[in-house]
Amino acid sequence: MNRKQQYERVFSHFDGNGDGKISPAELHLCLGLLGGEISAEEAETVVVLMDSDGDGQLGLDDFVRLIEGAEEEEKVRDLREAFKMYEMEGGSGCITPRSLKRALSKLGEKKTVDECKSMIARFDLNGDGVLNFEEFMVMMS
Repeated sequence: MNRKQQYERVFSHFDGNGDGKISPAELHLCLGLLGGEISAEEAETVVVLMDSDGDGQLGLDDFVRLIEGAEEEEKVRDLREAFKMYEMEGGSGCITPRSLKRALSKLGEKKTVDECKSMIARFDLNGDGVLNFEEFMVMMS
């Protein structure tokens, strides 16, 4: 089953009355059944924000944009967690050659500070010798 078919399948489950649209009430109900924490008002807001044709409901394309947006947010959250593992102690907001060396050694990978400098240099877009979160995201993509 390809991604589009998966979206269509999930969409059809959310579309309780089978009218080809997901109402705020349907969104609220289905997300609640899946363990999602969303109020009726939040569901209404999501529909208003994602509704491309102004009919107050989500069509399949709107639903796909919603799901893909949520997936992207989750990916960024996961990358932030990974970034924190490599970041200098104290939450400096960057990965230095020393912090990279320390993190890699915890993972069983022995690198010198110079090797870590070279690894960082490949993705150090602004040339400051360290990786900020945006550069880390580029490296991980």
